[in-house]
Amino acid sequence: QVQLRESGGGLVQAGGSQRLSCTPVGGTFGSYAVAWFRQSPGKERERVADIGESGRTPAYAYSVKGRFTISRHNANNTVFLQMNNLKPEDTAVYYCTMGYLHGSQWAGVSWGQGTQVTVSS
Repeated sequence: QVQLRESGGGLVQAGGSQRLSCTPVGGTFGSYAVAWFRQSPGKERERVADIGESGRTPAYAYSVKGRFTISRHNANNTVFLQMNNLKPEDTAVYYCTMGYLHGSQWAGVSWGQGTQVTVSS
């Protein structure tokens, strides 16, 4: 089974930027879509962004639209989440996942272990 590895989390000040990376270990993303989710204590898990196989038509949560950009580089098997103008409410554990959308529901085939992003005010 393909495992996913996230990197790039850490502490950043409000207004700053951070880039998360996701790479598959033991395989490739193949034809699956890739998404980033996040979850903070006491809140439901939120799908932040997702992108299709060919990198077409990314979709974003309203809370991050205009600030976050997801990109997919199939040649080097990496998906990035560029996060700009970060806010304290963006603080969460961010998870990379590959899978597919079934209607509006995400069906994850594999999930990473998550990387903590902390935004200080």
